[in-house]
Amino acid sequence: MTRTIMCRKYKEELPGLERAPFPGAKGQDIFDHVSAKAWADWQKHQTLLINEKRLNMMNAEDRKYLQGEMDKYFSGEEYAKAEGYVPPAE
Repeated sequence: MTRTIMCRKYKEELPGLERAPFPGAKGQDIFDHVSAKAWADWQKHQTLLINEKRLNMMNAEDRKYLQGEMDKYFSGEEYAKAEGYVPPAE
């Protein structure tokens, strides 16, 4: 049976993640409050940010920046977007 949670991003009851995306309190918070759909959407968005802003995940400052954007993304605050990106028409 699928575990459902009240998603912080989409403000509705949605299927949750199967496990915490990373260890520690932050991973547990995401597991408890972020839906699988919101996490998948964040992963796509983070890839756009990494490529657009040429972030290096070996650089602590770049990882800190991306973590801050992730927090903003899930809490509904204004977050960085890839400049000039237009999603493909469906």
